[in-house]
Amino acid sequence: MKRIFAITIVALLAPCFAANAQSFLDRLKDRAKDAVEENIGNKVEKGVNDLLDGNFGKKKDKKDKKADESAKQEASGTWTCEECGKTGNTGKFCADCGAKKPGASEAPAAKPAASAAWTCEECGKTGNTGNFCDDCGAKKPGAEPAAAKPEPKKVETGYAKSDFVPGDEIFFDDPVENERVGGFPLHWDFLQGEGCEIITVNGEQVIKLPGWFTDIAPLMKEKDYLPEEFTVEFDVWSPATGGSSNNDHLDLVLQSEEFGDYCVFVALNPAWNEEKGINGTSTLNYSFYTPSGDQRNGETQGSQVEPLIQPNAWLHVAASFNKRAFKYYVNGVRLVNLPNVAQPTRMLLRSVSNCDEQDRFYLKNIRIAKGAVPLYDRLMSDGRIITYAITFDTGKATIKPESMVEINRIAKLMKDNPGLEFEVQGHCDATGSDKVNDPLSQKRAEAIVEALVEQDIARARLTAVGKGSHVPIASNSTDEGRAKNRRVEFVKK
Repeated sequence: MKRIFAITIVALLAPCFAANAQSFLDRLKDRAKDAVEENIGNKVEKGVNDLLDGNFGKKKDKKDKKADESAKQEASGTWTCEECGKTGNTGKFCADCGAKKPGASEAPAAKPAASAAWTCEECGKTGNTGNFCDDCGAKKPGAEPAAAKPEPKKVETGYAKSDFVPGDEIFFDDPVENERVGGFPLHWDFLQGEGCEIITVNGEQVIKLPGWFTDIAPLMKEKDYLPEEFTVEFDVWSPATGGSSNNDHLDLVLQSEEFGDYCVFVALNPAWNEEKGINGTSTLNYSFYTPSGDQRNGETQGSQVEPLIQPNAWLHVAASFNKRAFKYYVNGVRLVNLPNVAQPTRMLLRSVSNCDEQDRFYLKNIRIAKGAVPLYDRLMSDGRIITYAITFDTGKATIKPESMVEINRIAKLMKDNPGLEFEVQGHCDATGSDKVNDPLSQKRAEAIVEALVEQDIARARLTAVGKGSHVPIASNSTDEGRAKNRRVEFVKK
């Protein structure tokens, strides 16, 4: 039709063209005639069409070709995966590698059921034909995952070499979530100072401790609640503001009735001196009493402390007490090791600062637990290892760096016992729906398996199983109960 139209236009406009234009069009018509006879008229037709469209003599560049390809795919409802190059995808996730379609929303759109290859166990989507669900990206049961791009491994030398062993039985746990912003922290008692409140930092709720001399303590039913073996852990924000040598610090204070203000305290200055580009203090200071009542003081040199402090970052602080031995860690690195300390029975956190910054320190993920039982002993007595020391980013399957301490211990146990095989179970509390908790617990279990495989444990010795919130070991009506239900179990096979 276009050819007829072109010839008609040429015929109508012929008298208006100059002689050379007429000659050009005559030659063009002759070429078209010859091309038809040689069965290549399509090429001439394209030339005539380009002439009419004003594109005669132009060539499409790569961008035009790519745009044409995208237009064709858009018209057909398909798309090409940017991760693996798979073409012809029709859902929100690539059928080969599971990558999400660019611009696709997170929530799966409801689609009518279809009688096709397989049905997703995660969201119920039917009609899937690839290795991953079109709606939610879940892997097809029994399908081998496509080779993913390797992510750069984090350097966690402190945690890899750490001898910190988290306690087994948690009796205080405050992730600082779901509280009223601006209110006083629900799980803490105010002892002295300027008070504190809940604020939001980078989308997370945290406890804000103000400046000069503020003490807060966990709200506990008993006055003396610390056993003879226990661990304390918390995260503290390192502000990028100038800290002075000994007048800006966050103290862990372990107390008892017998020794008054403290049995042992450690003063950490996590503030970064922006002008000097170094940690604000040159030392980490501590003081303690021996069981016989002798007071002793000490410090850890800045050459050990400063490499651990970064501006505007969370530091993970941990401490352990074992009858008389006290140890203190920052990001898995042991900075204090005291062999002869009086038995503490309670604790507090103290903010000390003479800085103008009123919101001097931020806290979250505070946990106190009874001392740990050796892994092998737990396995032999219970047939499983229940651990709370493997934790994840909120709502994700990303393992926190401090979890490597426990993962390394599990890996060592398996290397020392080559016949040992585990079902790795991920468990959640009842917060949130099963639609969220079930796949999340599965992905977390799989993440732990991958971490152990990176420690040279054979994948065949491990099975990942997500249990969601379906197997609680405590009541979900209390904070302590929910904390116990958020766990990882290594069940002997």
